[in-house]
Amino acid sequence: MRAGGWMVRTGIVAALGVGAMAAAALIPAPEPARSAAPVTAAPAPAPKPVVAPAPAPAPAPAAAALPPAAPALEAMTVKRILDIPGPISFGTYYWNTDGVPADGPLVITVDLEAQTMSVFRDGYEIGATAILYGMDDKPTPLGVHEIKQKKVHHISNLYGAPMPYMMRLTWDGVAIHGSEVEEGRATHGCIGVPTAFAKLVFAQAKLGDKVIITRGKRLGMGGVVTPD
Repeated sequence: MRAGGWMVRTGIVAALGVGAMAAAALIPAPEPARSAAPVTAAPAPAPKPVVAPAPAPAPAPAAAALPPAAPALEAMTVKRILDIPGPISFGTYYWNTDGVPADGPLVITVDLEAQTMSVFRDGYEIGATAILYGMDDKPTPLGVHEIKQKKVHHISNLYGAPMPYMMRLTWDGVAIHGSEVEEGRATHGCIGVPTAFAKLVFAQAKLGDKVIITRGKRLGMGGVVTPD
C-alpha cells in the first residue's frame, strides 16, 4: 500500500577532519675550543658562557582520519502530493509537473515498506511509482544518499545486466535504474523503476541530488524534512 508523497525526517551529522605536523629544527654542534695563547702574552679573557639554543618542540602526532561527512540535506516542506487513486500497481507510474517551479531543489524518497518512490521538486511531488528493491543477502541500504553518477546506457559490472538511465547512489553497485517492475521480482540492492519513469527522473536529477531511503517512515502534507 502507498500513502502518496510519504516523506522521512532524516538526521545528518557532518564530521570534519584536522591534522597537524611540526618539523624539528636541526641544532648545530658547538665548534671545538682553540689552543691557549703563549705564556708571554697577556692573559686571555675568560670565555663567555655559551647559551645553548632551546630544543625544538617534538613533532605533534597526526590526527586520526575521520569518516567522510554525510551528505548535507536542506530543509524541505511537502507542499503538494499527487492525487493517486489507491495503491500504485507494479509497472505503472504517475508524473505531473504542472504549476511546479522549474528550478527548485530535487529530493527523491523511497519507502521500502510501501515499495514506492516519490520525486519532489521544491517540495511538490511531481512523480511516483512502485519499485523493486534488494532483499535477503543484497539489501537496499537505508539512509540519505546522493546521486554520484549518471549514465543513459549502463551495463552492470557485477552482473552484466542492462541498467538504463542509471543514477548511482553508492560505489559498490547500488543505483536507481529502469527495470521490468513486476510483482515477485527483486534486485541485487538497486532500486528498479519502470524505464519510462527512470527516463523522466534522469532528465530532472543532477549530481548531488539527495535520495532518502527508509522503511516505513512517513510524513504527509506540511511535513518537513530537515538536516537534524
